[in-house]
Amino acid sequence: MDSLFVLINNDLLAWEDARLHIADLSFQRGYGIFDFFKVVNGRPVFLEDHLDRFFYSAEAMRLSPIPDRSSLIAQLDRLMAANQLPESGIRLTLTGGFSPDGYIPVTPNLVITQQPLQLAREVSSTGIVVITHAHQRQLPHIKSIDYLMAVWLQPLVKSSSAQDVLYHNHGFITECPRSNVFIVNQAGELVTPGKHVLHGITRKKVLGLAQGMLPIVEREIHLEELMQAKEAFITSTTKHILPVCSVDGMAIGNGQPGPVAQALGNALLKLVFGTEG
Repeated sequence: MDSLFVLINNDLLAWEDARLHIADLSFQRGYGIFDFFKVVNGRPVFLEDHLDRFFYSAEAMRLSPIPDRSSLIAQLDRLMAANQLPESGIRLTLTGGFSPDGYIPVTPNLVITQQPLQLAREVSSTGIVVITHAHQRQLPHIKSIDYLMAVWLQPLVKSSSAQDVLYHNHGFITECPRSNVFIVNQAGELVTPGKHVLHGITRKKVLGLAQGMLPIVEREIHLEELMQAKEAFITSTTKHILPVCSVDGMAIGNGQPGPVAQALGNALLKLVFGTEG
């Protein structure tokens, strides 16, 4: 990372020199928001959607003032020109600022970082194993920096030989810490939770791609319905579409990635990579 550059409040700094004071509310109280998008062939993917969500989250968290859209895009262009990473991820982090009392948000600090990524260009042929955990994120409609439960659960995920954890609230599944979840139920419908979740950008694109392919329903999904589903998969900026083949030790469908995940996954890869997908 030492050769990369970072922007802090529009100041271009070397990675090793990039710092925020400990008075920042992100350190004091874990207060802030972020967004993350990928760059493919030097081109930001779904940038306008990510910026829409970034500005929405900032407003919902009462973080202001922040740069307007055109100024923010200019900063992104500046960082990409400095780092020259044609396939990468860019994270925008907006913090609560240097609070004098460690509690009240003040002028936010904007940190923009970029890191190399190696993105999958095909849908997984094996899928992943997940476990479930009862939890409901605070302010789930906001992309906050609060990942306390997700980080705390990592030893359990590892000891369970799983790759991710799926939250549920009173028996109804919601989301994974960094991805949305879909199932194909026994009626052949594509179903995804619509409430108490972060509405992911990849989720939005998948719902668009599924139009005309099969019926789409946004509603609550009980754990029992998940276990009886024909297919399940998760979606995110970096994972694209990743089939889920086992939940809490029980196979989903036949325990293999299903045809809907494959078809939607290929369509999404084509949307992201163009002719490469």
